[in-house]
Parts: sequence; structure tokens; C-alpha cells
Amino acid sequence: MTAPIETDALIVGAGPVGLFQAFQLGLLEISCHIVDALPAAGGQCVALYGDKPIYDIPGTPMTSGRDLAQSLLQQVAPFKPQFHFGEQVATLERQADGRLLLATSAGKAFLARTVFIAAGVGAFVPKRIALEDIGRFEGTSLFYHPDSLDRFAGQTVVVNGGDDIALETAIALTATARQVTLVHRRDGFQADEATVAAMRQLVADGKLAFKVGQPAAFDGKQLRIATPDTTTIDLPLDALVACLGISPRLGPIADWGLALERKQVPVDTEKYETRERGVFAVGDINTYPGKKKLIVCGFHEATLAAWGATAIVFPGKAVPLQYTTTSTRLHELLGVSKAA
Repeated sequence: MTAPIETDALIVGAGPVGLFQAFQLGLLEISCHIVDALPAAGGQCVALYGDKPIYDIPGTPMTSGRDLAQSLLQQVAPFKPQFHFGEQVATLERQADGRLLLATSAGKAFLARTVFIAAGVGAFVPKRIALEDIGRFEGTSLFYHPDSLDRFAGQTVVVNGGDDIALETAIALTATARQVTLVHRRDGFQADEATVAAMRQLVADGKLAFKVGQPAAFDGKQLRIATPDTTTIDLPLDALVACLGISPRLGPIADWGLALERKQVPVDTEKYETRERGVFAVGDINTYPGKKKLIVCGFHEATLAAWGATAIVFPGKAVPLQYTTTSTRLHELLGVSKAA
């Protein structure tokens, strides 16, 4: 484990509520870091319904999960939150000085005054290929939902999966990789018709290979697939990119002593603080009388949670309520010109 990164706040989860939490903390001049198990921001909004329309965001008649995440990233950008993707917070321990020490699955550590759990229904983690001991190749020749495809330029790549992300990944790789093969268990896809059509056109043009089958063995240099007619095909490769979807897992949060109720964290409705001082829970992960699992409710919870943190981050200081319409200090923080 590395030396702890000291911060006023650590946010667990980079979905819409986690991003808005960072924005509200920024308005109060509370610095933060954000950890998420996925390779990019957006949470389930992007991972599960990135292109589906959302109609209940205030002032926004219609958006999509992907566009909402991008808008929130743009909104929070002036506060420069530090992101740590592809990591899951594993442990949380109270220190003698009252701060909280958290360690991630990647061996990173944080020493935070406050913690905000915005993990939705849990950390979204990629579904793994079900082959014994295949995990030892992760990060070298096996990659799950990589956030960048640049590293595969000039390589022989096999993409495993049959949804939009898998097909889009295979299509994108044909522009830079030496050779690309898409592998799916059947000749049918859970993907947009236009994406499927684009994929099939590349196959017809000889720019993309397609094989029907399921992974049967992998040694880091070659993927063996079992076909529906009980034969096997060996595919030499430099990299195997698996896009098999993601699934939510509550994970280590269950062991943090937060008195879970049906896999949710009880909080008060004044500060959305848990039974542990300085540990707040916002969004779908929390529960309280009258709770509604709506994004707009999570935004409200994040606002009050940020204010709840001020007593810990700025002890003994009266923090004034300011409005973005009139406050010159908030204009300065946001990098906007002074209101007329």
C-alpha cells in the first residue's frame, strides 16, 4: 500500500449523484477525490442505459445517461476533483485523530476527513470470463471494458461479447489494430441495429473477423473457443478484450459496520450521515423513511450531505449560505465572470 492521499472528502462512486456530490462540496470549498470500480465516470446511468432517454431531470426536458454524466462532469470541472477509476474501496478504518483511512483494491490509500458513499446499488464490476486461473492475465493480455483503445494499435486483438459496447469496441479497433476478431456465443446480438449492420459490413469487407463460440481456454497468447458444432478454434492474439457487461456488487461496504438494512445504508434526513460520524451515504445506496430511488432525490441528499460535512472539515467556523446567482466568491470558484 502506498502512503495515504490526504483529502477533505472521499467519494465512493462516480455516478450522477457522486459527481453532483463533488460539485456541492466544491461550492463549499471542500476538496475531494472520487473512486469508482468502472473505468470511467457515469455509473449505472452510462453502463446500463447510456443512450436511453431520461425525462425527470429538473430543467432538462430530455437527456440520456451518457449526456447527463457529461453535463455533470462539465459542471464539476472547475473544482478539479481527482478521479481514481478501476478501483474498489475495500476497507474503512477510523484513526485516532478521527479521520478515516480507506484502502482500495489497487493498493491505494486515502486519509479523509469525510467519506461519501454514492455507490448506487453497489460497485459495478465487469463480468469475468469463466475460465480457471484466467485472472493472472488481467492487465497484460486480458482487458475488461478498457477506457482507452490506444494501447492496442498495431496488435492482433480478439473482442469477446455481443452487446453494443462489444461491437462498438470491435468496430473502433479496426481503425488501428493489425487484426480484429469478434467472438460471441451466437450469431445474434443485443445491440442497436445500426451497430450490428456496421459490424456485419466490416466482416463482409474483410476488415473484421467474426467467430461464433465461447472461450474454452486461454494461455495469454492464444484463445481457444468451443463452437456450437463441438469443434474448437485457436485464435492467436496480443490482447483479449472482454466486454461481457457489468453487474452490481455491494462488496466491502457490507463489512464497514454501517448497520445495513436490506443491503442499504440507514441515514438521518438532516445530513444523510450514517451511524459513523463523517460517513455520509447518498443516492440509491441509502435508506430512510420515505426514501425514493430517483436521481433528483440523490441530488437533494448530496446537497445536504455536503453541508453536513462542513462541521467536520471546518470545525468552529460558521459557513455562510451563498447563491451562485449573486456570490462573487462562488463566481470566482466557478471561473465565471462577475454577475452584472
